[in-house]
Order: sequence, then structure tokens, then C-alpha cells
Amino acid sequence: MPEPGPGPVRDPAPPAPDRRVTVVVITRNRRDQLLATLDRLAALPERPEVVVVDNDSTDGTPAAVAGRHPGVAVLTPGRNLGAPGRTLGVRYARTPYVAFCDDDSGWEPGSLARAADLLDRHAGLGLVAARVRVGDGGEDDPLNEVLAASPLGSPGDPPGPRVLGFLACAAVARRAAYLEAGGYHPLLFLGGEETLFAYDLLARGWDVRFCPEVVAVHSPVGGVRPGRPAVQRRNAVVTALLRRPLPVALRQARALALDARRDPDAREALRGVLARLPAALRERRTLPPAVEAAARRVDLQGKAAAEARPGRRPRGGASRRASARAGSPADR
Repeated sequence: MPEPGPGPVRDPAPPAPDRRVTVVVITRNRRDQLLATLDRLAALPERPEVVVVDNDSTDGTPAAVAGRHPGVAVLTPGRNLGAPGRTLGVRYARTPYVAFCDDDSGWEPGSLARAADLLDRHAGLGLVAARVRVGDGGEDDPLNEVLAASPLGSPGDPPGPRVLGFLACAAVARRAAYLEAGGYHPLLFLGGEETLFAYDLLARGWDVRFCPEVVAVHSPVGGVRPGRPAVQRRNAVVTALLRRPLPVALRQARALALDARRDPDAREALRGVLARLPAALRERRTLPPAVEAAARRVDLQGKAAAEARPGRRPRGGASRRASARAGSPADR
């Protein structure tokens, strides 16, 4: 009698979803890019829950997501909230940690689990700033080098250097810390909003660390968006008005006003600062001394980096964006 052959080959069962992390994605009128991002998130081994906050798209984004990814929650606030739209997603999430994406970014397989492990181990860690690669298999974003060289060092037990900036779509936050700090400030709307949030986290005793073993992938399309340099300069000054000592804020405002005499971006930024000035002064809350001291150390690092480039002032491009995200005054 012939020996029985091997049984049918079965595909291995997929890994169980990692129930520690929800991914929050903000989007507006980039339906096709968003769908591709959701495809990549669905293929991650962590199989995270995903929440999309649609900032008032007119291209059929909510219906397209429902048709292709019915398990994804889509929140529609009915207007464009900018960066604070992420807070809607954080409030909706029920996991202890929340990772962020834009519609042109994603995460390398395993990185969300590594971030969750770090947050599990270090109770005071409020936010993990990831290493950023530009495109799948692409080069490191210049921001990584800036964050790795943070003058704040790596005090205490949590891994990686302490930082006062990061890329919003390449961060994993402790949900409780995010909500305690208030999320992204609506006065900034969008563009260079990360430094103020980092200030607010540290002011409430939460740590922010650059952890290069956690890797996000950013695939921007079309280069720097029109008007973005002006928005970043505006928000740097508004951030100083909201949180820094008045002499610091006034120096930054004066530098912007001087640049406005010859630079159209600076003129647009100055108009935005003046429009927000009453609200910024009403909502002004200076940083605790230890956090202000850290901010000054980052300021000095940025000034030294700018002075190392004689005759050059960053005007757009990756190096300027990296300085802004890291909390450097080079973008101010």
C-alpha cells in the first residue's frame, strides 16, 4: 500500500494585529495618494487600526476610502482643520499609542511595533520621533542628521536624543500625553507646527526622543508646496509669541520685519503674524525654566549652523525644512 503523501500546504496564518497602535491620517483632496497610503498601511505586519480625518475634500475621498478600505474609520469635520485635525483622530482612537501619517507617507514594516515597545518600556516617553526615509528604499531625509545632533543629549533612561522638533507624519505619540498637551495648536493651522507641540509636551513633563530604529517613509509629490516657506516663517514667530520670553519673540519678529523689505515670502509671513498677534498674546503661556533653557540650547545650535554657511541664509529646500522641524531658528 503506498505511503500517504504530504498533506496540502497551508499558508501561514497572518500575524495578529498589534492592538497598541492606531494610525491617524489627515488628508485633503489627494484621494489617489491616500488610497495608496492605506494600501501600504493594510500590508504592514502590525495591521494597525486606521483613522482618516478628511479635511473637507471635494474629490470624493470619504466614499473612495469606504469602497476600498471599509474597515478604515473616516472622520469628516466639515471644514479644513489643518494639523489640529489629527486631534480628532486621537480622540477617536482607543489604543494607548497613536502613529501619524499624511497621505504621502507611511511606515516601514515592524516600526510601529518597535515604537510601541519603546513606549511600553519608558513610561515618561510621550512621543517617538522616527527616522525618515524619502521614498521606499530612498535616502535619509536631512532632518535625521539634525535630530541626531540635538544639543539636548540623551539624559536618563529613554533611548535616543531629546529633541524639540520632528516631522509630524513620522511620529508615534502616547495618546494620554498628546491629549494632555492639547495636540496641535489651531493658531498655526499647518506648517512647522511640530516645535510648539514638542514644547507643550516637555512643559507637562513628557519626553520627546529621536529613535532611529523607528522608520517612516515620506514620498512628497511636487516639491515644496506654494506658500509653504511663508507659512513656516509665520508659524515660527507665532510659536515664539505663544511660548518664548518676549525678548526672544521680539527678536524673531524684528528679523522677519527686516526681511520683509526685500523678500515676498517674509512679507506674506509678516502679514500672517500680524493677523494672529491678538490671539497669540491672549493665549501666551511661557515655558517652564528647564524647557526654555532647552529651547535656547537648540536656538544656539541653529545659529551656529547658520553662521557656518557664510553669506547663505536657508531659503527653502530640505535643509531649511529640516531646521524648522527640529526647532532651529534658521527658519525664523
